[in-house]
Amino acid sequence: MTNPDIIYTKVDEAPELASASLLPIIQRFAKAAGISVGTKDISLAGRILATFPEHLAEDQRIPDDLAALGELVKTPEANVIKLPNISASVPQLVAAVTELQARGYALPDYPENPSTDEEKAIRAKYDGIKGSAVNPVLREGNSDRRAAAAVKSYAQNNPHRMGEWKCDSKTRVASMSGGDFRSNEVSATLDSATGAKIVLETATGTTVLKDGLSYPAGTVVDATYMSAAALDAFLADEIEKTKAEGVLFSLHMKATMMKVSDPIIFGHAVKTFLAPVFKTHGDAMKALGVNPNSGLGDLLDRVKDSPEILEAIDKCMADRPPMYMVDSDKGITNLHVPSDVIIDASMPALIRAGGKGWGPDGKEADAVCVIPDNSYAPVYDEAIEFFKVNGALDPATAGTVQNLGLMAQKAEEYGSHPTTFEIAEAGTVKMILDDGTVLHQHDVQPGDIWRSASARKAPIEDWVQLAISRQKNTGYRSIFWLDETRAHDAQIIQYVKPILEAAGVADKFEIMAPREATRASLETITKGENTIAITGNVLRDYLTDLFPILELATSAKMLSIVKLMQGGGLFETGAGGSAPKHVQQLHAENHLRWDSLGEFCALGESFKFLADAKGNEKARTLSDAVEKATQGILDDNRSPGRKVGQPDNRDSHYWFARYWAEALAEGPDTDLAAEFAPMAKALAENEATIIAELDTGAGSPANTGGYYMNEDAKLAAVMRPSATLNGIIG
Repeated sequence: MTNPDIIYTKVDEAPELASASLLPIIQRFAKAAGISVGTKDISLAGRILATFPEHLAEDQRIPDDLAALGELVKTPEANVIKLPNISASVPQLVAAVTELQARGYALPDYPENPSTDEEKAIRAKYDGIKGSAVNPVLREGNSDRRAAAAVKSYAQNNPHRMGEWKCDSKTRVASMSGGDFRSNEVSATLDSATGAKIVLETATGTTVLKDGLSYPAGTVVDATYMSAAALDAFLADEIEKTKAEGVLFSLHMKATMMKVSDPIIFGHAVKTFLAPVFKTHGDAMKALGVNPNSGLGDLLDRVKDSPEILEAIDKCMADRPPMYMVDSDKGITNLHVPSDVIIDASMPALIRAGGKGWGPDGKEADAVCVIPDNSYAPVYDEAIEFFKVNGALDPATAGTVQNLGLMAQKAEEYGSHPTTFEIAEAGTVKMILDDGTVLHQHDVQPGDIWRSASARKAPIEDWVQLAISRQKNTGYRSIFWLDETRAHDAQIIQYVKPILEAAGVADKFEIMAPREATRASLETITKGENTIAITGNVLRDYLTDLFPILELATSAKMLSIVKLMQGGGLFETGAGGSAPKHVQQLHAENHLRWDSLGEFCALGESFKFLADAKGNEKARTLSDAVEKATQGILDDNRSPGRKVGQPDNRDSHYWFARYWAEALAEGPDTDLAAEFAPMAKALAENEATIIAELDTGAGSPANTGGYYMNEDAKLAAVMRPSATLNGIIG
C-alpha cells in the first residue's frame, strides 16, 4: 500500500481537537496540487489499543501506526507532520485505560504491583507506552529548531509582557554538589562493534540487569548513578533552607521523558517532604497501596478514609515551607502529579515571570527551584543570575537563539530508559562487553538509580555537519554547548573538533560548558544579535522552550524540523505540549484557545520539502501561500484568544483558509489561481455568516465523546460547526 505524500499524525488533547477543524482544510488545498495528505494514529489511546489486540474484538483492533511510521522515517520518502502527543505518566496511562474500558474495550488493568508472570508481561507492555514513547521512534534525524521569520518579527513588533526581575530576588536554583548523575558519570568511545550486558554483582550472587545490548563501532557509551542517600540528604537540606528563606519550595523534573529515573526521584521528594508521616504511618500507607512515585495527589486519594494519616499530613505540611502550586485554587501542589511540573516548561515560565511562582495563598512569590541532578541545572542557575543583574529580556529588541540538537537514534539520556535501574541490593554494577572487558562499573547501594546512555557515531557526525551548514547559511555566532570536564561531553568533543578542522571552519565555532554558553547566548541576544546553540538531546529539549518562551512568549510557534538521516523530513509543530487545560476549557465552555501557528509553520516547511524532493512546483506555490497566510494571521491578530467571547481556534482556521486561498488566487500558478479565486471570494463574502456559525454554542459545554479518544461524529460537530465554511471548503 502506497503511503500518502504527507502524513499528518493523529494525536491527543488540544492539537487533536484542532486537527478536526484544520486537517480537512489542508487536505482540500493539497488535493488541488495533486498531493495526498493522510493520517497515522499515534495518540495515547491508539497506542494502547495497538498494543493489546488479543484483548479486543476484531472490529476494535487497529494497526500499530507508530511502528509503521518508525519504518517510514528510515526512508527518503518520509514526509511527516508530527503534532504534540501525550508523554504519558502512570496516572495518565491509567486514566486512558479506564476510559477505554468504559467504552467497551476489554483492556487489562495497569498492574501497579505485578506479582504473576502474566501481570509482569502486561506491565511491561504498558511501560512501553509510558513517557515519550513516540519521539525516539520517529526522530531518525537531528533537530533544527528556530523561530519562523514571521513569528519573530511579530514578537518584536508586539512584545509580550515580562515579569520584573529585581536584584534582591530570593529565587535560586538548588542542585546536588555530589552523588548525582553528573558527578558519577564515566564515558568511553567503542573502537569496534560489540554486544554488552549489564550485571549487578552482590554478596549473594550476580543478577543480569540487561543483556542483548548492541553497539556499532564509534558509539559513545556512558554510565552513571545517583546516590539515594545523597539525594535524600540534599532534599532534606533544601527543604530546611527554603523554610528559613521564607520562599516557595519547588521541584523541577521531566518525569514524562525520563520515565524511569525521574518518577523515582520525584518519589524521593514526596517521601522526604512528608518524612515524619512516612516514619510513623509508612506501613499503613504501604498497605493502602501508596507509592510516593505516583505523587501526593494519588497518596491523598488512597488515605482519604484514614483521618489519623490525614491529620499527620496536615501537621507536616504546616511545618514545611509553602509549596509552588500548579493550581492554588484547587490545592494542587508541585508534588501532586509527577507530570504536572515539567522542567522545560516550568523553569522558563518562572524566569519569564521575574522569578516568581504561585504559592498556596494564590499570590506570586520567589522560589527555590530544586533540580537534583547538576548536569543541566547550571543553565537555569546562570539565566536567573543574569536577569537579577541585567533585568528582564526585552522581546522588542532581543535577537534569537536557534538550536541544533543531537537527537537521532535515541541519543544520550533520552534513550536510557531500557538501561536505567533502581538498585535492590548493595553491590557493583558492571557493563561487560562481549569479549569480557568491563567497560564501566560503579559500587552502588540499595535505592540508587543507575543508568547507561549512548550516542552513535553516524548521528554525531550528521549533527556536526548540520551545524556547519546552518552556520554557513546564517553567519550567526555558533556555540557547541559541551563541557570538557564532563565525561560524556569530553568524548563528544573528540568527534567535533576534527570534523570542524577538516572542513576548515574551526574558527567559526566556539565550545563552551552549558553555564558559560548560557551567559554568552543571553549577552548576544540582549544586544539584538543571533546565535545558534548546538547541543545534546536534553539541552535541545530544554533550550527550545527556554529561549522561545523568553523571546516569543511561547515555544509552540517554533519551526521544528528533523532532517532525517535517510533523506526524509519530519516536521514537528512547535515545541509546545498537548495542553490538557485547553481541552478542559473546550469541554466546559466550547472555547478552544489552542494556537495552530506551529501547525501552519510545519505545513509550509512540509510542502517546501515536497517541492524540493519531488520537483513539485505546485507544492512550492502552496508553501509560499502558507507563509503569506501565516503572516496574515499574525499581522491581523487572527490568533485565538484565551477567553470565551474572543475568537478561538476555529475562527483562526477560517482566516487561515481565507488568507491561503487569497494568496493562491494571486499566485504564479494559473491552475491554482483559477481554482482558489472563487473560494477566496466565497470565504470573504460569507465572513459574517461563517463567524456567527463558528461562535454558536460558545460558553456552553461541548461534548466530543471522550477525552483520550473522541467520537468522530461528535468531534466534527463541535470543531466544524459552520455549514457555510464546510460547504465552501468541501
